[in-house]
Parts: sequence; C-alpha cells; structure tokens
Amino acid sequence: MDKQTWCKLEKYQQLGNIGSEISRASHWQLLDHKENFQKSLQRALNLLFLSLGDKQWGNGLKEIARFYEVLASIYADQNNLNIPLSDLENFCVKFVINSKNKHNYN
Repeated sequence: MDKQTWCKLEKYQQLGNIGSEISRASHWQLLDHKENFQKSLQRALNLLFLSLGDKQWGNGLKEIARFYEVLASIYADQNNLNIPLSDLENFCVKFVINSKNKHNYN
C-alpha cells in the first residue's frame, strides 16, 4: 500500500490491517512455516512504518515506534522482551473495538 492511501485510513483501520498481518504471522508460526511467517511480519512492519509517517498519530507516535521496535525484534528472531504475537494482535483488536465503540456513540 502506498503512503498516501494508507494515511487516508483512520487509526483504527490502520491497526486493524496491522493486526491482520500479525494474525497471519501467528498462524504461520503455529504451522512452523518460517517463510510465510517472515513475509507476514514484513508486511506488518511495512504498515507500521507507514503509520510512523502519518501525522494523525500525533502524540501516539511513540507507541507506534515502540510497536515497530518490538515487532522488528520478533522478525529478527531476537524477541528479548518475550512478548508473544498474540499480545500484539490483542492490542490491535482492542484498539479497533474501542475506536469503533467511540464512533458509534458520537
């Protein structure tokens, strides 16, 4: 996805897409299919990188940068923080749900 199209998405849509790639990575990890696992993580990293350049994140850029750092360490097979992919996926899902709930109440 190009930067211009990505930046038109709302934050919850961006994290939804990132979470989908992390979910795919988890799936491939369970099947021990390293190549597809790596490809899914790479796509998630690419999307996070696009989010880092999106002004709408404003004060949340630190969190996106940290998310990128954690995912990059998993990609490099150096998950020193011992954060499972499921935690990252759950973060994305909860963000999307909270954002959608806020939209429904406004």
